Parts: sequence; C-alpha cells; structure tokens
Amino acid sequence: MSVAVPILSLHQVEKTFAGHCAVDRVSLDVASGEVVAIIGPSGSGKSTLLRCINLLETPDSGTIAVAGQELDVSGTVSNRELTALRRRVGMVFQSFNLFPHMTVLRNISFSQERVLGRSRAEADERSMALLRRVGLEQKADSYPAKCSGGQQQRVAIARALALDPEVMLFDEPTSALDPELGLEVLAVMRQLADEGMTMIVVTHEIHFAATVADRLIVMADGNILEQGEPKAILDDPCHERTRSFLSAIKDR
Repeated sequence: MSVAVPILSLHQVEKTFAGHCAVDRVSLDVASGEVVAIIGPSGSGKSTLLRCINLLETPDSGTIAVAGQELDVSGTVSNRELTALRRRVGMVFQSFNLFPHMTVLRNISFSQERVLGRSRAEADERSMALLRRVGLEQKADSYPAKCSGGQQQRVAIARALALDPEVMLFDEPTSALDPELGLEVLAVMRQLADEGMTMIVVTHEIHFAATVADRLIVMADGNILEQGEPKAILDDPCHERTRSFLSAIKDR
C-alpha cells in the first residue's frame, strides 16, 4: 500500500536572530487538503515559521519540500526556485500589503501577468472570478483606500489565490481588524477549507481553530509543544504551557 506524499514537508527547520532561536529544528508534514491552525504566545515562533516556509526569512538549516520536491533552504536558492516556491505556496499577511496606487482589479491581475505570463485580459478574467468568490465584484475599480479593512484582506486573499497555489499560509489575517470585519475574512477562509484548500493558519481565533482546523499545533519558544485534534487539545491539553496559554486567552 503506497503512502501519500505530504503536500508540504518541513524537516529540522531552524532560524535564529542575533543568537535567539526563533524556530528550533521544527519538522512538520501537512497533507493535501488539511487545515492546520497554529496557536501560542507572542514570540513563540509562529509567524517566523510561516515566513521560513515561503523564504521571506532564510532558515539557518533544514529542508522544505512541496509535493515531494525538496529544497535545501539553508543553501543558495535561485530566483527561479524562489519564484516556483511562492507560486505553489501563497501567503496572506496581518497587514494587507496592497498597492495603494492600483485598483483592486489591478492588484490581483498584476502578479498573474508578471509571474504566470497571463495576458491582461486573461488575468482580469481570473481576477473577476476571484472577486466574485470573495464577494467583492463591485469593488473591482475601487482603490484600496476606499475599501474597509475586511474588504482589503479579502482582496489580499484573492490576490494570493490568483497564482493557483497548492498551499495557503495565513499569518493572523484578522488581527488588524475589528471583530465584525474579521468575521468577513474568516467566512472566506471557511469556504476555502470546505473546498479542500490546504491551509496553515497562525491565529488567535480559537473558535475558528476549533471548528475549521483538522489539526491544532501549539508553539512556544520556537518549538511545537503539542499537536493533534483541536477539540482534544483545547479540552484537555497535555502540556502545562498550553494550559496556561489557553487559560490566559479565556480570561481576556
């Protein structure tokens, strides 16, 4: 019986900053279609781990493989390899990072033309389909400044999806939004999960992690403390550090 190759595999990924180990030899396999939520206290290495996956931060050591294609991320990575990785692994940030001088439509189409070589007409057609998907077709000709925070984050999700990634990374995508606008973004993410998108989500949205994620990972001090079925960890965590973190969240 053959064993399915993980869509994303990290092996002994490590990253230090000025002698501080932010990610400490983390290994992780993610199956195709799996939704993984990562929680933990501030400074635990969650965001750094995501940034290492798509090489916004260069790990000091370790390997990353996407669909079985391994990359020694601590070595010299060519521009071609970097572009290929970021096509396959999309990322949505806390801040929206939209181009303020471009319309919503151009924000989504621009990278398709540059990275995928699509014509402007092809890119715009794909962009409009994605805007319909995230409920923002009417904002195509607007500029980011004329969109709410929740709308801008949904545009950012559409932009990442436009490159047809195999994995989506979300770095606390609702942390800059008030709760009502955050719900708009979480609804889109739930839809993506329902459609089978592979996702790794760094979040403080415990309800989202409990109800949408297939697996919950708890990080602290650059390490994975525990991982497993979300309800099991939330109801009965094994690690004292996890218990104190969850208690602090509930007391807010």
